[in-house]
Amino acid sequence: MARVSRSSLRQERPPGSVPSKIWWPYALGIGGMHLLALLALWPWLFSWSGVAAVLIGHHLFGMLGMTVGYHRLLSHRSFQCPRWLEYTLAVLGVCCLQDTPARWVATHRLHHQHSDQTHDPHSPLVNFLWGQMGWLMVTNRDVNQLSHLERYAKDLMRDPFYLWLERSHHGLLVYGAHAVVIFLIGAGIGWLSGGPAEVVRMGLSMLVWGVAVRTVFVWHVTWAVNSLTHLWGYQTYATSDNSRNNWLVGLLAHGEGWHNNHHALPTAAAHGRRWWELDLSYRVIRSLEQVGLAWNVARPEARGTNHLAVEPGK
Repeated sequence: MARVSRSSLRQERPPGSVPSKIWWPYALGIGGMHLLALLALWPWLFSWSGVAAVLIGHHLFGMLGMTVGYHRLLSHRSFQCPRWLEYTLAVLGVCCLQDTPARWVATHRLHHQHSDQTHDPHSPLVNFLWGQMGWLMVTNRDVNQLSHLERYAKDLMRDPFYLWLERSHHGLLVYGAHAVVIFLIGAGIGWLSGGPAEVVRMGLSMLVWGVAVRTVFVWHVTWAVNSLTHLWGYQTYATSDNSRNNWLVGLLAHGEGWHNNHHALPTAAAHGRRWWELDLSYRVIRSLEQVGLAWNVARPEARGTNHLAVEPGK
């Protein structure tokens, strides 16, 4: 991978951010979830069912919810699907505890408008930690106001379902409900495998692994798209930002790591271009299209290739 000279690309924090003012709901939530995930180190809470829950959850919630739902469908409208399926994908995204759909979409669209510029909410050109997670834990007046949602996510704010998720912390209620369901699944597995003595242990095991560990893992994979893919990798397209194609993030984030490709053609449903740029999320979208559950899928070839400028590694 070609490493960029970050010293020549330093930039200031977004003007609306106030580093001295901690955004406590996020700071405590992020810190608390990491502490809960550390309980996975307690041998009593280990189970192979819990490990399986992390892997399954990474694909179910991380890929279908965040990558296919929040990102390619809601943020960029790279394809269309039945409303019931759109809402289902959105709920799976809510279960990743990365903000409500409208807030996530608004911030992401702001990022694309000002990618790696001063108003970019999470450019790692400020510093790596800022791009990975620091930006979430300080106050930013530009993204914490209703006007931000009205400007960048007007389409979602006019939808009663997404508006409902914004009100009275309904998004947190959905996340809490999914955690209860996963606990009950674990309790059921415990009952079937070891009787009453295993109910509590397996329920807590699934809660720690299938909720806390999986949430933290999906967090960092998603945040790596904001940080790593704007620092390390290769560029296939000449874009106005520092977006890069990063193979590690590409594999872990179901195709999101082909980030330079994405920034060159943001509305394309496919992020991978070459045969070896595996894009599992796009394969899911193509599968939905083949069974009639997705249509108007935006393909990169329909957007042209006039942006092609440099060869990989240069």
